[in-house]
Amino acid sequence: MKKRVVVLGSTGSIGTSAMKVARGIPDRMEIVGLAANRNAALLLEQTREINPLVVSVTCPDSFKQFKQGLNGHQPRLLQGVEGLEEIASMPEADIVLIAIVGVAGLRPALAAIRAGKDIAVASKEILVVAGEIVMREAKKYGVNVFPVDSEHSAIWQCLDGKPVDSIKRLILTASGGPFRGKKADELKNVTVEQALKHPTWTMGQKITIDSATLFNKGLETIEAKWLFNIPMNQVDVIVHPQSIIHSMVEFNDGAVIAQLSVSDMCYPIQYAVTYPDRVPGAMKLLDFAKMGSLTFEEPDLKTFPALMLAREAGNTCGTLPTVLNAANEVAVDNFLNRRIKFHQIWEIVEECMRRHSVIKDPDLDVIESVDAWTRKEAQILCQK
Repeated sequence: MKKRVVVLGSTGSIGTSAMKVARGIPDRMEIVGLAANRNAALLLEQTREINPLVVSVTCPDSFKQFKQGLNGHQPRLLQGVEGLEEIASMPEADIVLIAIVGVAGLRPALAAIRAGKDIAVASKEILVVAGEIVMREAKKYGVNVFPVDSEHSAIWQCLDGKPVDSIKRLILTASGGPFRGKKADELKNVTVEQALKHPTWTMGQKITIDSATLFNKGLETIEAKWLFNIPMNQVDVIVHPQSIIHSMVEFNDGAVIAQLSVSDMCYPIQYAVTYPDRVPGAMKLLDFAKMGSLTFEEPDLKTFPALMLAREAGNTCGTLPTVLNAANEVAVDNFLNRRIKFHQIWEIVEECMRRHSVIKDPDLDVIESVDAWTRKEAQILCQK
């Protein structure tokens, strides 16, 4: 059965991987909608290639540039943040892939759910800040929330429908990033260029810095809590530098099931689109004879406190995960623009968490209000 897919964030790393997947399985996947923020040139290339029914551009200047560059195929055009919600709920789509960085994908995700669309989530932030709301709405409207993060896709595949009460632990693997093995003193003067040199994955700048700080893995532990309806104390992290085992599930009988593949986001994207089927695609296969050894080590929580901060936020719930996420986004942006040092990223996140009075059971308006407060507070801290 062919799935008709909308890709939100089509010009980013996940979006371009989705395009690659669609080329490899044209009988199973058709992209009917594209949405991007600023990269009008790449969006024009994508539009000419696949002839989508609808295209949405958030940035006004990029919208003008995109519209001027169109010739031949003329899709229906949408713009602004309202356009994201409209394209996410377009009637021609079966599934919406959400690959927008940050919380900008939250309202489009809810729009898709309320329109009866399955969603495939690559933007972990929407489950970090509003996991309870998203999963409750998905249950209410009878739609699926498919994980596209490689780690959560791996857990989903390992569980294969097993009940929650059969799980002892979910074990997320982390590459350790470019600074694995470093101590705190060695991180005080690392450069942006060094932090962006990820050893195994090619990703956007923000997620690459998150991988270097381990905030990415911290956010993923909270995401796992909501996706798989499991307490935070049953979600663990292990460092696995080779990034071949993408995550594991330990069951109550002591058995551990792992999912392995080469480091390519095309795998989880394709599985989300073709689920429950497994079909041939265009991805590389593992060569076990050439793989060498697979190693594991405990994360260094003293040098990289992001995991502890995320666990605190995930245990507390309410609005604290929103503060964690927003403060981290602001701090990462300031680091990328060379306004703060690398180790100050988690210092700023921790200070924002300490200054915040947690609100339990927040609705969407409260979440967005706390998000705005945190960004302002974090920016002030960065300027100091």
